[in-house]
Amino acid sequence: MPTTTGAEAAAGHDTYDVIVLGAGPTGENVADRAHALGLSVVIVESELVGGECSYWACMPSKALLRPVTARADAQRVPGLRHAAAAPLDAKAVLAHRDAFASHWKDDGQVRWLDSAGIDFVRGRARLDGPRRVVVATGGGERALTARHAVAVCTGSRAVLPDLPGLAAARPWTSREATSAQSVPPRLVVVGGGVVGVEMATAWRALGSAVTVLVRGGGLLPKMEPFAGELVAEALTEAGAVVRTGVSVSAVRREMPNGPATVVLDDGEEIVADEVLFATGRAPRTDDLGLETVGLEPGSWLEVDDTCRVRDVADGWLYAAGDVNHRALLTHQGKYQARVAGAAIAARAKGEASLDTGRWGAHAATADTAAVPQVVFTDPEVASVGPTAAEAERAGYRTRVVDYDLGNVAGAGLYADGYRGRARMVVDLDREVLLGVTFVGPAVGELLHSATVAVAGEVPLNRLWHAVPAYPTISEVWLRLLETYRG
Repeated sequence: MPTTTGAEAAAGHDTYDVIVLGAGPTGENVADRAHALGLSVVIVESELVGGECSYWACMPSKALLRPVTARADAQRVPGLRHAAAAPLDAKAVLAHRDAFASHWKDDGQVRWLDSAGIDFVRGRARLDGPRRVVVATGGGERALTARHAVAVCTGSRAVLPDLPGLAAARPWTSREATSAQSVPPRLVVVGGGVVGVEMATAWRALGSAVTVLVRGGGLLPKMEPFAGELVAEALTEAGAVVRTGVSVSAVRREMPNGPATVVLDDGEEIVADEVLFATGRAPRTDDLGLETVGLEPGSWLEVDDTCRVRDVADGWLYAAGDVNHRALLTHQGKYQARVAGAAIAARAKGEASLDTGRWGAHAATADTAAVPQVVFTDPEVASVGPTAAEAERAGYRTRVVDYDLGNVAGAGLYADGYRGRARMVVDLDREVLLGVTFVGPAVGELLHSATVAVAGEVPLNRLWHAVPAYPTISEVWLRLLETYRG
């Protein structure tokens, strides 16, 4: 519970050691870590406790995709191929998704906060000068003051381009794509990043006629080129249309419940029942009161490796998760939260120095050296660390080692005609791994071993002693190392 002075109580103020803005996974972890280290904490949320990930991103999207990949895997196994040939039961899949999104109710998450001893205020928060937050609640305003830190964990939102007719056409963003209650007969997906390819995969398997429109030359442009190529091949084989090098100039929907028309730069028109724009994210800082502490409203918050916001006097403001633009992934936000919570507590207790060196307890080093990500398409894409091109641009002397995953015995057992690829990027000067990418069915479960190798900077000669079990897909590690040694 918070403690207040008499003057503060008279003024209607609540004082805590730490105020956390945003109760998604990042905010929850900052609050939990700081509270576990002995600080009083309050968390403020304007929507649902659990945040974007729980209700409109990670959980519902993966609940939609799991039946898709399970069915695809079954179709590649003798004895199951014909049994798995029937279409997916869309109603059952959507109900499964609804359950994983807790039917868009946060009762369970609120109970967890209470059980953890973290106070909760539901309302819209704004900074009101140093260490002060004003929350607009259903019953008026509530003023909160932080003794030590305010942590901004408000996440990001989908960005829509400024196109003629788009707002009136009511396009889908990632939120509508993951929460829709029926399958659109025709769906146009604009954008070839992670959200675009995952939702194209899900809705195509559920029965939509899907067209993917990409301005650039391929899908998943931030990953190794072969990742986007293999995903594009699979989408095409599944019946989707993937078009690259095209731009949308306008969208119109003439009747509220009628079809939408997507107009391309060359004048071509594509008619669809829904149009998903998956074209980027922006920080949720527009109406956060940043101007009261000398920062630009609507901006990403630049932080140091302890997640403390730069250029704020006295160092009381922190930002973790999407809002700091370091790595827009739920697991990275939770990682940053653990680092930030520990740093806040250490500074609150007056510790003379923090462990902020590379891989230190108070440094989010993985944000720049070992970010893991899985794209839950069919085939899956899993990567950690920089791509070969990124490593080269960073000035490393590297060697790239590729291997056909289909040649691994475990992959052949997993699925007939298994198609996939593995790549490791080696730092030749230190003989450690900089980055690893896998593409193929079920490769997401290979990723943590790669993450350990990259984050641990494990020498390649030691990796030889990490023996993969036979016959598993993990034997690709042995094949990669053999290829490296020649």
